[in-house]
Amino acid sequence: MPGTRPLRVAAAVTGSLALTTALTACGGSSPAGPAGSADSKGAEKVVTVYSADGLKSEKGDGWYDRVFADFTKKTGIEVKYVEGGSGEMVQRAVREKTNTQADVLITLPPFIQQADGKGLLQSYVPQGADKVNGADKSTEGKWTSVVNNYFGFVYNKKELAEAPRTWEELLDARYKGKLQYSTPGVAGDGTAVLIKSMHDFGGKEPAMEYLKKLQANNVGPSSSTSKLAPKTDKGELLVANGDVQMNFAQSKSMPNLGIWFPAKEGGRPTTFALPYAAGLVAKAPHSENGRKLLDHLLSEEAQRLVSEVGGGFPARSDVKPTDANAVELTRLMTGVEIFEPDWADIDKNLTGYVDAWKSATGS
Repeated sequence: MPGTRPLRVAAAVTGSLALTTALTACGGSSPAGPAGSADSKGAEKVVTVYSADGLKSEKGDGWYDRVFADFTKKTGIEVKYVEGGSGEMVQRAVREKTNTQADVLITLPPFIQQADGKGLLQSYVPQGADKVNGADKSTEGKWTSVVNNYFGFVYNKKELAEAPRTWEELLDARYKGKLQYSTPGVAGDGTAVLIKSMHDFGGKEPAMEYLKKLQANNVGPSSSTSKLAPKTDKGELLVANGDVQMNFAQSKSMPNLGIWFPAKEGGRPTTFALPYAAGLVAKAPHSENGRKLLDHLLSEEAQRLVSEVGGGFPARSDVKPTDANAVELTRLMTGVEIFEPDWADIDKNLTGYVDAWKSATGS
């Protein structure tokens, strides 16, 4: 489980997508019937998913769009979908704890650990979980990754001849009012800004000192990271934060969107895994349907579509895509240093880190 080991730096990505984390399951099934109808035992044929944004497309051609449709066709179970920022989804589930609405919760670290700590998840180990990388699943079976991903930044390729290289470059006056990152503590990718800056600058204090300076150029808060890429593509922003899967998928319809990874001046570009992790909600109204959906999301069938359709990295180690997206993603990650955050520390001290950020930036 993330956080059980101290922070360490792994080798730069040089190979194929074998570096991605693993996760597996076989698809479950139930008697097919009209979506939303009840089966012969009176159980509703519906499953409600609360998820961080990034895997569903407004055009209806995202990974969720495809795998949810396949799941409904296969099982007759309708998927009801609710989307928001990573922390926002956990907060909503907390508010509904005495009247649970969600069956499956999918969010990014450290919010999946936070959800577990708040008692929002029940144990369920999908078939094939033995293939999951140990850092990307709960040792108690409370959650497991369904799509692997990495933190990153985007820039406007039309306005900037090349991507910025360092954090320090973003302090330049040309970025004033043209730079934005999502809100730490609310958005998973926003929280990732804190995590990466603390790693790159060598601790909380130097990171907050930098982010205080950066605030002069920052447009302001955003609860959802997915809203920033369209602004960057249009040139309203020159630089914003994001994540590789979401931004890569968006770049297919946003030609000015480029992905990059900041480095500290004199250092190498870095990133860390930021997977979409899924868990079965405690006291879920449709637990059995939730289990079936988790099995389907981790099936070989669904995992083969992660790069081809979703622009992300398969969670299963035995699924090794060779499609054009997979090749391009491998190239994008080449030479980027991967580090593993101390998720236990972040989970324990997240409130303090966010408070320090608020104090430093006046947010």
